[in-house]
Amino acid sequence: MSENAVRPGTRQVGASAQLAVAGLGLAGLAWAARAVWQIRLAMAGEPVSGPPDQGEGVHRPLNALEDSYHLVSTAGEAATLLCAVLFVGWLWRMRDNASALSGERPRYHGLWVYAGWIVPIANLWIPRGLVADIHRKSAPDRKLPLVVNVWWALWLAGMVSGVGLMYADDTDDVIARAYDGVTPLLLADATVIGAAVAGILMVRTLTAVQNVRIGE
Repeated sequence: MSENAVRPGTRQVGASAQLAVAGLGLAGLAWAARAVWQIRLAMAGEPVSGPPDQGEGVHRPLNALEDSYHLVSTAGEAATLLCAVLFVGWLWRMRDNASALSGERPRYHGLWVYAGWIVPIANLWIPRGLVADIHRKSAPDRKLPLVVNVWWALWLAGMVSGVGLMYADDTDDVIARAYDGVTPLLLADATVIGAAVAGILMVRTLTAVQNVRIGE
């Protein structure tokens, strides 16, 4: 086939892969910025007036550094949401292509491309299962790339760390944690950043494998 031709029933994935990579890179940078601000908070030390949340519903006015951390945190949440949208878009296209290449139905119903990330318990294995199924159908003669398992291990660690992707504390609580002991926060940030980097490598690897099959 020519460079621009694709097999019937498949679609080019290059553009969606680039968007997914950009989203992952942006999310990684956003969490790196959070880490920098957490270090700044730890170095500044807790004000004499105590943490922002004084207890019993009382909150003191934030200082300039704490205000700026709120902005950085909000930007990080927005970047993570954008990353999720772009990544799922790439995953969906890859899933459709894999099914067309193999002639087999996807392992998981299309609903799970979205719900698999947020349904408790199921989100511990379904997203990885989606990725593994895509690779198996795209390249049945190749082993699952190691980067898939590295990405998933880092994602799970960041998700369940208690201070990572899905922690329940609000931003003022995180500020108090930075004052009290910043190390657990930084470890969680490093895990999320690592997951973003591994995700970039995974997207590129799986996209390249599938493009070879599409272009045959």
